[in-house]
Amino acid sequence: MTLATWLLFCVTETVLCFIPGPAVLFVLATALRRGFASASIAAAGILAGNTFYFALSATGIAAVIVASHAVFGALKWAGAAYLVWLGLRMLLATGPATAPQREDGRADRVFSRAFIVQAANPKALVFFVALLPQFINPAGSVPWQILLLGLSSVVIEFTVLSLYAALAARARTMTGARFASSLERVGGACLIAAGARLAWFRIV
Repeated sequence: MTLATWLLFCVTETVLCFIPGPAVLFVLATALRRGFASASIAAAGILAGNTFYFALSATGIAAVIVASHAVFGALKWAGAAYLVWLGLRMLLATGPATAPQREDGRADRVFSRAFIVQAANPKALVFFVALLPQFINPAGSVPWQILLLGLSSVVIEFTVLSLYAALAARARTMTGARFASSLERVGGACLIAAGARLAWFRIV
């Protein structure tokens, strides 16, 4: 892999990370509800999901999943249902958004939910299957190239998600509990919309 190829991957990854999707929406929602610390844990869960897909792509299993309409369809509907469920929880949440953490705000719960959001998103699966081969030189060491791209992706996405989390957490502290609760409900509606959009997702 040449330096130019690696830089092109980094630019492509950065642009795609800034486009709001289920991962970004979940991190934003967590920041609005729990603050920056919990949002950072959510970002770690998202990145764990990405690492999982990188591993699948490296072994070729991801291509098999994409090729299987039954498996891919089940993954798509499960992901859509989970996003809608999370959105409904936010819309129906009681109490101010700045309330102390409850049981569902524990670090392990936040991490696991973020992992599920990303792992159950078939768009992420298609992304890694379709994009990675474009930047890999088959004449070189494929495992090392995948490792390099994987680490680069983790660093870039964590930076972007942290930026989103910081902005949302700042809005949370500056606007007060009432407005933060309204923002959280907007985030819930966005997650429901993302789930509905995911349900209509088709591979061209």
